[in-house]
Amino acid sequence: MAYDVVIIGSGPGGYVCAIKAAQLGLKVAVVEKNATFGGTCLNIGCIPSKALLHASEMFAEAGHSFDTLGVEVTPKLNLKKMMAHKDATVSANVNGVAFLFKKNKIDSFRGTGKVVAAGKVSVTAEDGKVEEIETKNIVIATGSDVAGIPGVKVDIDEKVILSSTGALSLEKVPERLVVVGGGVIGLELGSVWARLGAKVTVVEFLDTILGGMDGEVSKQFQRLLSKQGFEFKLGAKVTGVTKVKKGATVTFEPVKGGAAETIEADAVLISTGRRAYSDSLGLKEAGVEVDERGRVKTDGHLRTNVAGIYAIGDVIAGPMLAHKAEDEGVAVAETIAGQAGHVNYDVIPSVVYTSPEIASVGKTEEELKKAGIDYKIGKFPFTANGRARAMLHTDGFVKILADKASDRVLGVHIVGFGAGEMIHEAAVLMEFGGSSEDLARTCHAHPTMSEAVKEAALATFFKPIHI
Repeated sequence: MAYDVVIIGSGPGGYVCAIKAAQLGLKVAVVEKNATFGGTCLNIGCIPSKALLHASEMFAEAGHSFDTLGVEVTPKLNLKKMMAHKDATVSANVNGVAFLFKKNKIDSFRGTGKVVAAGKVSVTAEDGKVEEIETKNIVIATGSDVAGIPGVKVDIDEKVILSSTGALSLEKVPERLVVVGGGVIGLELGSVWARLGAKVTVVEFLDTILGGMDGEVSKQFQRLLSKQGFEFKLGAKVTGVTKVKKGATVTFEPVKGGAAETIEADAVLISTGRRAYSDSLGLKEAGVEVDERGRVKTDGHLRTNVAGIYAIGDVIAGPMLAHKAEDEGVAVAETIAGQAGHVNYDVIPSVVYTSPEIASVGKTEEELKKAGIDYKIGKFPFTANGRARAMLHTDGFVKILADKASDRVLGVHIVGFGAGEMIHEAAVLMEFGGSSEDLARTCHAHPTMSEAVKEAALATFFKPIHI
């Protein structure tokens, strides 16, 4: 049987692409090497980490802020039960994808997919049996894998030396956790174990955490994490991670030069980023071009250099975000169906699900300065927000960046409770080319955390009311 489209990978990009293509009347098949659908995100990434982040946040609040609210409890950690909640959440999500495939009459092939040539995909099952599928179009949606530490050999056993996968399944809380890498994954998972009692030290090569984030946001957030007990070793190059009798040691030296330092830990989380999963796809033989980092090269319509072969998500350039992959999946499905698929890369929100959360969309101050764009800033702190005070969530602020001449909003950055939900009104505004005045003159319900977004918009185009 020949398909209209075969998608290799069933992560957020792949499964959304499959469903959209099926909805548009195409005959669709998906190739998945793992036992369950959903890719890294649903199985060992976004979903399980959010389950543990929420559970650990509830535990921390019960131990620290409940008393102020007049709720007197002494929380007791049942880690086994918390992990069961995480597993149940994962199961519900992956089963949901399987149901949607069935509902949309999408065929699935279990095994490792390989691009043989335009119009042909091979699937190698666990028992070594190889099956070939014919198709008019191929979508590469294989995602990404854990990247190691450049120039350092690390033996990840997922018990003591961990990737993000192992950090989601620890059987006990480590007394000392060293996180190598101060990016989103490291800070989120570090937050989980810090709330549950671990002493967390972050070792980061750069001089700041969250490298690509707005500089002011990064500095403020580091201060908040330090208050929560995090210790930071910035501008530090890791030269060795060694498993010892009890735990592991991490050796690092200042990037700018100086004496090396070694610290001991019960567990070490390697979170130095991710790399495109493209090595075993047969791309070279099929003539599909990749860049120097192994990412599949695509044009503005997500087409590779080989006709009928597309690529989306983490396996191509751009932010490694599930929702970016989803939008690309929809765009490719629409393109294959003869429609005009499009992704607006200027309005891709990103969220760090720590406590407080960080959310941003659009440009940072640093990017605007580099581009020579004249801009204006409006800020509003949650300390001046009534709902934030009522909920004991006054940490953080909203920051809006707008074009100085036109007032068009170019970037929004939020540090605060529920920031990941609040960022979307900024995304919608920016999608329609809105101004800070448009946002400021939009009535917001009182009392809500979102009023801080309105106030920051007021501060951008004129003056805020409540500060």
